Amino acid sequence: MNTLLLTGFEPFDGDAFNPSWAVALALDGQRIGGARVVAVQLPCVFATALPALQAALAAHRPRWVLALGLAGSRSAISVERVAVNLVDARIPDNAGAQPIDQPVLAGGPAAYFTGLPAKAIVARLQQAGHRAELSHSAGSFVCNQVFYGLMHALAAPPGSAASATGGFIHLPPLPEQAARYPQAASMALADQVAALRLAVEAVAAGVAELHTVGGRVD
Repeated sequence: MNTLLLTGFEPFDGDAFNPSWAVALALDGQRIGGARVVAVQLPCVFATALPALQAALAAHRPRWVLALGLAGSRSAISVERVAVNLVDARIPDNAGAQPIDQPVLAGGPAAYFTGLPAKAIVARLQQAGHRAELSHSAGSFVCNQVFYGLMHALAAPPGSAASATGGFIHLPPLPEQAARYPQAASMALADQVAALRLAVEAVAAGVAELHTVGGRVD
C-alpha cells in the first residue's frame, strides 16, 4: 500500500496547541482510500523545518504528501495553490529567528503551484458541509517555506514523472484557541479531522482537478 505523508507543525508563538499536528496525529496509521497515512511533526523553525521534511521524505518515500499548518486569521480550511520563494517573518520562529525579505532557495523559481487537485478538494469539502476555501497565499512564514521546499523537492525534471504528489493545506484555529484568534471562527478538532480525511481520500483516489494547472513559475 502506498504511503501518504501527513505533516503538521509543533505549537508556535507561545501557543499550547497546533491543530495541524493534532489532525495529523489523529489520522496517523490509518488506511484511507488506498493510502497508509504516516504523520510527522515538523519544527516551527526556519533552520530545521526543511531538513526535517527532507528526512521524512527519505525515510517514508511517500506517494503523496500533505503538509498542514495553522492559519490563525482564517475561519475555513484553506487549500493552498501557490508557494512563493520568500521568507518574511512577522514574528520570530520557535528558535527566535526572524528572517526578513529572504528567499527560501536562492536562485530558485519565483513560485511553485500545488500538485494537489485544489479546486476539487475544496468542492468535495464544501459539499460535505465543511467550511473550505481556495487560497492563493500561504503567507511568508515557516508554512510557506515548507510548502515551497516540498514542491521544490518533488519537482520533476522536464519529461520525467514526479515521484510524489504534494501540497499544503492551512487549518483554522481550534475552539481552545478562540480567545487567542478572535478574528477567526474556530473549528472543532473532530470536524477538521473529518475534513482532512476527505482530502486524503480525494488525493489518494486521484480525483481530477476541476481546472488543471501545475508546476513552477519562473
